Amino acid sequence: MPTSDEPNLPRGWPKTVRSGVLHALALANVVLANVVSKKRGATNDLRGDRANTVLREIDDIRRARMELVPPHSRPHYTPQQRMRILELKALEGWSLARTAEIFQITEPTVAAWLARVDEQGPAALVQTPEPVNKFPQVVTHFVQKLKLACPALGKRKIAAILARQGLHLGATTVGRMLKSFPAAPDLATKPQAESQPHVVTADYPHHVWHVDLTVAPVRGWWVPWLPWSLPQAWPYGWWIAAVVDHYSRRVLHVDCFANQPSSADVQAFLAKAIRAAGTAPKYIVSDRGGQFDCPAFRRWCKRRKIKPRYGAVGKHGSIAVIERFWRTLKEHLRSLPVVPDERNAFARELKWFQEWFNEHRPHEALGGRTPNEVYERRFPAHRKPRYEPRARWQKSFSCARPWALVRGSPGARLELNVEFHGGRRHLPIVRLRRVG
Repeated sequence: MPTSDEPNLPRGWPKTVRSGVLHALALANVVLANVVSKKRGATNDLRGDRANTVLREIDDIRRARMELVPPHSRPHYTPQQRMRILELKALEGWSLARTAEIFQITEPTVAAWLARVDEQGPAALVQTPEPVNKFPQVVTHFVQKLKLACPALGKRKIAAILARQGLHLGATTVGRMLKSFPAAPDLATKPQAESQPHVVTADYPHHVWHVDLTVAPVRGWWVPWLPWSLPQAWPYGWWIAAVVDHYSRRVLHVDCFANQPSSADVQAFLAKAIRAAGTAPKYIVSDRGGQFDCPAFRRWCKRRKIKPRYGAVGKHGSIAVIERFWRTLKEHLRSLPVVPDERNAFARELKWFQEWFNEHRPHEALGGRTPNEVYERRFPAHRKPRYEPRARWQKSFSCARPWALVRGSPGARLELNVEFHGGRRHLPIVRLRRVG
């Protein structure tokens, strides 16, 4: 049932929609009366049906009992019941007196309902039973279950994940469903806005690659000043190198190092990425780190006909793609109970994250597609026919973007299954299945 702060009508409907419903039912009654009048002989048999006689007798007994109670002391009809009474009045063509007699109320009461039928808000005297575009409670349960399983997911990411499984929800709808759920701590810190960032564009896969290095602590860094600072090396932390394709946002290769890698280590790392991809990029974008901004690295790129490009000093806009990848990776590393201090175990964690990131994580910059869908030119999962859990949904109604056809009939009963890639709870794989 609608709560006190929910509108009674879908957003965008005119305020006089209840009057329109009653007028439409009244017109339907006129058409039905004309049709029945031409087949009066068939209706006479129905009116003489014994079952109708019994029902009328039962109704007379109930009415006689209720008439013993004064009109102002009788139980009030709910706003939704009042709307149903007015719909029956319009459909059957009853007068005020007939309607008042059937439902044991007074004629001024029915007249007051008709006069106030277009009132808006939760305190309206007459209300529709339930918004036709209201999602069933099970959808709210799915959203809250995802938030409980993966607290780091925001409303946009939850909407994108469910859309890929055929359940299209708007980000604002997901936000409303999460309001009644205890807020989880936000593990992600929003980046500060940059003024006029440099934009890097790519026209096809392997056109532009991003490469960068970062450090992931194992036991957490100590104070950053000597002599009490811990060295940024194993066993206190890992150096991570990654290559990301700009066009598809696909992670092509990721690896870890015990100490800060040299330019030769970075060149060997990129050579592995080129062998795995089967081709070399036209451009490589990096920062001004010593591993990249040196003659040895530029000679290595020249031998492979690669043009090195460097991001602006002090600004992250030109290498924002891989910086955003680092942020996502570190959020998930913080979700681990313990960051492995053994190299093979940590490399396995990076491999699991790379597979999940490429195949199952939708990206807003890609319009809700995953890197593998763009890289392999697959049809996006969120554009396939979707489920519609609202039983009274009509084709004229809009759905959350992107628009997709409805799979089967509206009113689908769904079951949510959440799996975890590699058994890691911070790498969710969401699947929806129709059960009815």
